[in-house]
Amino acid sequence: MAAVASYSYLGSSSLAPDGGHLTLQTSGGPTTHPRFFTGFVTAAEAAAVGLLAVAEVARTRYHQPINPASLDPVVTGGRDRLRFESFSGCCGVYARLDVLSAGLDGDIVAHGTTNVDVNPPLRQALARVAGADPLHLAVGPDDLTVTTFDGPIVERKVPLPSRWLRGFAEAQVITSSFDLRAQVGATDAMAFLRRLPAGNDWSVLWAVPAGRTLRLTSRPLPGAVCLPGAGRLAALRPFLRFATHLRIYGPPVGASSGPVSSTWELTTPAMRLSVTLSPEPHRGFSGEGAVLSALASDEVADDADLISALLSWDPTIDPAVLADASGLDAVRVRAALTQLGAAGRVGYDVAEAGYFHRTLPYDAGTIERMNPRLRAARALVAAHAVTLAGDLATVRGDNGNYQVRLSDVGLTCTCPWWAKHRGGRGPCKHALAVRMVRDGVDRDVPEAAAAPVTQSGTVTGTEVTR
Repeated sequence: MAAVASYSYLGSSSLAPDGGHLTLQTSGGPTTHPRFFTGFVTAAEAAAVGLLAVAEVARTRYHQPINPASLDPVVTGGRDRLRFESFSGCCGVYARLDVLSAGLDGDIVAHGTTNVDVNPPLRQALARVAGADPLHLAVGPDDLTVTTFDGPIVERKVPLPSRWLRGFAEAQVITSSFDLRAQVGATDAMAFLRRLPAGNDWSVLWAVPAGRTLRLTSRPLPGAVCLPGAGRLAALRPFLRFATHLRIYGPPVGASSGPVSSTWELTTPAMRLSVTLSPEPHRGFSGEGAVLSALASDEVADDADLISALLSWDPTIDPAVLADASGLDAVRVRAALTQLGAAGRVGYDVAEAGYFHRTLPYDAGTIERMNPRLRAARALVAAHAVTLAGDLATVRGDNGNYQVRLSDVGLTCTCPWWAKHRGGRGPCKHALAVRMVRDGVDRDVPEAAAAPVTQSGTVTGTEVTR
């Protein structure tokens, strides 16, 4: 399912010839052309390199590379920081630059999320930024009065796959299970990254802490972090010269674990640059299915409305505080946050082990329509195709019946999807339908799920047609 997005800007983002003033143009969000920040970035060269890294990921398709089609990154203005985010064209790499309060000397004048224009001339100019002098940064146009009735000065249309949109929601759920697994200093980090296979080596490796450094193995070990496609860390290398540490995050693994996602983060006192890798180079985050179980619940939409009303623009969203304030248990709060993530309302920061605000203006109904397994499961429930019998359920499918069994590892199924993925990419439609029936989900198909996929919508302030 493809899309074309129109980005309308008052002008092109630019860096003044003397290198002293960087203006990033914005498109859509809380207003048509919001202004989020004006002031100085205290580490100009590092900020320029970090922003280039996020933009480079946005224009790269790592698996089966093709000519780059630059997608505009998004920026979120929070109470104490700016976050720049992007996904690769193949949706297998998620990049984020967090410019923290220590790196900003100015005022964040608005909260929200918008696209930012990072055009080819700006990339060339950013590549020339050098030295330790502060850089004046304006996120948003200096003067909105330049808008005329003749329309935008700059308009670009770029391919925007729907899977790119779903990636934000999936990455939020997947990374929320991560813990810090290793930390190495800048010198050892540089040596480690330089030892990695280069180019198109897409093998799945594992990084294991070894004293002050990391060693690579071809098999998982307890405490290891998966490195699926070392070439996908290329965006981090230019930032190494500013970093104080390399931190890597991942879920717990054992000797029999399959490939999993991981986050690789370079830190400085003023900012953090991270890339999160999908479990295998050919897999995009959009197909991981991590959000499906949460979206399948009847109560999660109401819970999400309640949690949404309690959110404030604090730097970190604390689920425990939300549980106390809402009266919901921790499981329901996290499911509600998943629902909000599917609506573009929250993301997850592994460095702070907490959720953060992101206000992309697309809703959970849109995300649900983009998940064919969820739509298919709702159709099975509506067709009364699920028969329960204790720990065993029978699901009537188009090509025969399938057996879904409740076991120690959750719901297993006899369908080809389960045989291929063994639950590693979320539940199959049959298991999802069984879960809905067990949980008492209404057998009437919701209007949002039954609506046709072809639609027009607004995504980060852009016109989208599918």
